Amino acid sequence: MNIPAELKYTEDHEWIKIDGNIATVGITDFAQGELGDIVYVEIETEGETIEAGEVFGTVEAVKTVSDLFMPLSGEVTEVNSNLEDNPETVNENAYEDGWMIKITMSDSSEVDKLMDADTYKAHIGQ
Repeated sequence: MNIPAELKYTEDHEWIKIDGNIATVGITDFAQGELGDIVYVEIETEGETIEAGEVFGTVEAVKTVSDLFMPLSGEVTEVNSNLEDNPETVNENAYEDGWMIKITMSDSSEVDKLMDADTYKAHIGQ
């Protein structure tokens, strides 16, 4: 199981890469493995400001649909348009090409509430 040490994580299995006040968000390798084959990613919140914990989109797998939760408050400034035609990219490369959104954070102190890799590993029983 791939859990990169440089990323932050949520209890809802999102990963976050922080670069200044921009956060790139996706779902973890664990999450995509639990979901199975991803067939559709729906994110229609580009340009919206969303609070941490609110839903920013959904991911649909063969057997289930799961909500995607904002790990940090901020504006969704970019959506990975590649996922529209290639949702399986999340299964193939969750941490690179399978990213879902980019956020301009409105409160960088919220980063302190996220889990580091070791805490996330414990959270999923690794």
